[in-house]
Amino acid sequence: MDHLSSMDASFLHFETPETPMHVGSLMLLDLPPDYKGDYYEEVKAMIGRRMHLASVLTRKLAPMPFELAEPVWIEDDDIDLDYHVRSITLRRPGTMDQLLRYVARLHAALLDRSRPLWEMYVIEGLGSGQVAFYTKAHHSGIDGKAGTEMAKVLYDLSAQPREVPPPRRKRAGGSGGYQLGVAELLQAAIANSAQRYRQLAELLPSAARALTAAGRMLARRDTAKGERTLNLGLAPQTIFNDSITNQRSYSTLSLPLDDVKRLGRRVGGTVNTIVMAMCSEALLRFLKARNLLPKEALIAAVPVSLRAEGDESMNNQVSTVRVDLATDIADLGERFKAIHASSEAAKAVVKELKPVLGVDVPITGSPWLMTSLASLYGRSKLARRLPPLANVLISNVPGPPMPLYVAGARMASFYPVSIPYHGMALNITVQSYAGSLDLGITACRRILSQEESYELIEHLRAALRAIERLPGVAAQAASAVASTQAKPAALEATAPAHLAAVPAPGGKVARKARAPAAAAKAPAAKPRRGAGRRPN
Repeated sequence: MDHLSSMDASFLHFETPETPMHVGSLMLLDLPPDYKGDYYEEVKAMIGRRMHLASVLTRKLAPMPFELAEPVWIEDDDIDLDYHVRSITLRRPGTMDQLLRYVARLHAALLDRSRPLWEMYVIEGLGSGQVAFYTKAHHSGIDGKAGTEMAKVLYDLSAQPREVPPPRRKRAGGSGGYQLGVAELLQAAIANSAQRYRQLAELLPSAARALTAAGRMLARRDTAKGERTLNLGLAPQTIFNDSITNQRSYSTLSLPLDDVKRLGRRVGGTVNTIVMAMCSEALLRFLKARNLLPKEALIAAVPVSLRAEGDESMNNQVSTVRVDLATDIADLGERFKAIHASSEAAKAVVKELKPVLGVDVPITGSPWLMTSLASLYGRSKLARRLPPLANVLISNVPGPPMPLYVAGARMASFYPVSIPYHGMALNITVQSYAGSLDLGITACRRILSQEESYELIEHLRAALRAIERLPGVAAQAASAVASTQAKPAALEATAPAHLAAVPAPGGKVARKARAPAAAAKAPAAKPRRGAGRRPN
């Protein structure tokens, strides 16, 4: 048995029919030239030969009695590969719009918890001649080492699929099987909770130090002049902060990664800053066009990894920071600086708080309690009535830098498909892959229709063009220096003319210097009636 951490289990407990908690990917694949085989059968056969390399593909959930503790992962000895790997053919003409709408529908369906929590779809019939490959797996078991293991199953570094050793023969008499004894489950739950409380006690001293360091950092930022505060208040209400349905809209965008990196260096930010600024400008334009832009700045919830380097544990280790999108600043250049400062400061605080944020705290009876609260939150419309903590989810995920192959087909694009939730109906996720920055917008279709999702993509394109027009860091520095040097000349131009008199070559006084003296000898003009009054 392998116990879920409290964070892993929360993805199960917060799942409702309206909020499936699985993450996915949409890949566009280029088949080899003159390919004549059955690609679906090849993909299914490859997964069958390799699935023993990834425990996420071979394990399923066993709930605890009365849901008094978190469920456990157990091995599934009877996996129906035809159920988990499926084939779909799009109707003609096989457009990208057809594909995206179909993926949105697939992503809206819950995974069957009586089976391993994953599904894969080979989608053929695209007019471009490409094949699409959509995968989804439950967030409770896909982070960390599990994601790396799944990559070993699905991807190769060349068009020639590698051979893998067959699975080792399993010995009889193990503790596998779905129907575990009640006493065995309860004993495991108690032992696991005791271990977590002991770890929590051991972490208290380091947690206190982390809180102190983070508090000092926040205090320093509070006293800094000219900066927007990091202590963000509640976010303003927007159309995205509402209860959602299980229907989804989905759209994609690809950008050259090197171009984005160069742009970031030129304007004084990172790739993450460029992504955040694009989202800020796109959301501003989208809401402003509908007269729905709030006066207060929008706030993004941004997931950040807490995983230490070299940590290959199977559990999720992630937290969320809030980043100021500064949509209340009209000037894009100033907004860009505010977004960059907010993002960098939030990451610095998370770095200090890692010992606290990564603590796994067990809660007795959490499954039924958390599931009930999640259902109540969605159906009571509290998401619409309560002030939100953030307006939109924005993720930037580093992906593989090299081209990958799936059963001999080269992957051309690697789009993420993510999770909207009650109160944050819009999720924008960006993933780097082989020199490209691939973006996926996943949203509740009732709040952001498919056509509106495409509109938001166009706003993102326009936002990138607007950022490209910003002056670079070097140009800004040169402008600042020129402005400083121009101040004495400006003062001279506005000073009284007699103070500007300087000796001309040969010891004579310049004509413009004598003009005030001549003017002084002339009789003063008689002031007109009322000339000395202040304007009303």
